[in-house]
Amino acid sequence: MRRTWRWFGPQDRVSVDDMLQAGVEGVVSALHHVPTGAVWTPEEIARRQAEIARRPDGSPSGLTWEVVESLPVSEAIKKHSGDWRAHIDAYRQSLSNLAGAGIEVICYNFMPVLDWTRTDLAWRLPTGGTCMRFDLIDFAAFDIHILERSGAREDFPAEIAEQADERFAAMAEERRRQLATNVVFGLPGAAEHMTLEQVREHLAQYDRISPEQLRQHLIDFLSEVVPTAERLGLRMCCHPDDPPFALLGLPRVMSTEADYRTVLDAVPSVASGVTLCSGSLGARPDNDLPGMMERLGDRVHFLHLRNVKREGDAMRGSFHEAEHLGGDTDMVALIAAALAEEAKRRAAGRADHSIPFRPDHGQDIMDDLGRKAQPGYPAIGRMKGLAELRGIVTALSHERFGSRGPGDPQAARL
Repeated sequence: MRRTWRWFGPQDRVSVDDMLQAGVEGVVSALHHVPTGAVWTPEEIARRQAEIARRPDGSPSGLTWEVVESLPVSEAIKKHSGDWRAHIDAYRQSLSNLAGAGIEVICYNFMPVLDWTRTDLAWRLPTGGTCMRFDLIDFAAFDIHILERSGAREDFPAEIAEQADERFAAMAEERRRQLATNVVFGLPGAAEHMTLEQVREHLAQYDRISPEQLRQHLIDFLSEVVPTAERLGLRMCCHPDDPPFALLGLPRVMSTEADYRTVLDAVPSVASGVTLCSGSLGARPDNDLPGMMERLGDRVHFLHLRNVKREGDAMRGSFHEAEHLGGDTDMVALIAAALAEEAKRRAAGRADHSIPFRPDHGQDIMDDLGRKAQPGYPAIGRMKGLAELRGIVTALSHERFGSRGPGDPQAARL
C-alpha cells in the first residue's frame, strides 16, 4: 500500500516539507484553478509537477504527482445539458495530457450540485481538537429555512422538521450565515463556489432527472471516456457520494455496493474503477467496508482511509469525523482486505499491485488549530492518521506471522 497525501498547491498551508516529514511517498493533487469543463494543458500539469518536485528552499523533494483528485465532471455532463459533449471532448484531452505526464490514477465523482456536505467545518471535540460534522437537524434547518427549497419539509421525518424549526429559531444570525457557507462550501481547494441562488437554479434543473437517469448519464460518460483511459493505460476511479444518502431532493447513484456493482458491470473495464472512501461510505450503517474491499477489490484503484462516528442508527443521520482508528469502520479488517487484494494482484502479475492510499481528512489538533489549513486537511491530524494506518499495514505484513509475509493473502487476513 503506497502512502500518499492530498496537496492543494503552493497556497496550501501544509508544505512539501511537511509532507516529507510525515512520511509520504507520493502526492495527490489537482488543478483546482482550471474551470470545470476546460482542458488541463500540458503546461499547467507540468507546473504542478514542478511545484511538487521542489522543496521550499529550492532543493529536490523526491516526490511526484501520482494521483489526480479530482478531474471534475461538469454539471453539464451530469445533466446532459448545454456544452456537455464539448466537455467530454475536453475531458478526454485532459486524460491524454495527464497520461503524457506519466500520471495514471484519476479520481472523480458524480455527485450532483454539491461535491460533499457538512454543517460544521470545525466542530469542537471533548479533547479540544476540532473536526468536520454533519448534523441532520442543522441541515434540515438550512434546507427548510435558509435555502427554502420547495418540498424540503416533506423530505424529513416530522420530528426532525420540528427540531429544525426550533434550532433555526434559536440560531444567531452569524450562525445562520455560517451554516449556509458550510453547506455550499464545495469541492476542497476549488476556486468556484456557488451562491444560494445558483444552488436553487441547479436544483430546479435536477427536478427532471431521476436516479435512474443520472446513473445512465454516468454510464454514458464512462462509455465515452473509458476507451481513452484504457488506451492510455489510465485507471479512473469514482468517489462515492458524501454523505451516501439523499439530500436536497437530488438523485444519488454512488452510495452503496450495489450502486458500484451496477456501474462496474455496465462498463466492464479495469480502466473504470473505485475510489473506496471508508469515511463517505462509512456514514451509512448498511455499508460493509471490508466486504466491499474483498468483493470489489480488483477494481479498487485508490483508497481514502478515514473514519466517521455515526450519532445514531438511522440510514440518514448525523455523524462526525472520528480518529482514523476510532470510528464505526473496522479499519484493521479493511486494511487486511486491501493487503489481500494486493497479494492477489502480485500473483496475477498486475503492474498496479500496490494500491495508493491517503489518510483522508483528519482532526485539527495541536498546532493545526492555529494553522487554518483547508477544512478537513490539517497537517498534524493527518500525520497522526497516517502513522496509525502505517502501523496497521506494518503489523499485518510482518514476517513474524510465520511464513506469511507481506505478499501472502493469509497474512493480510490475520
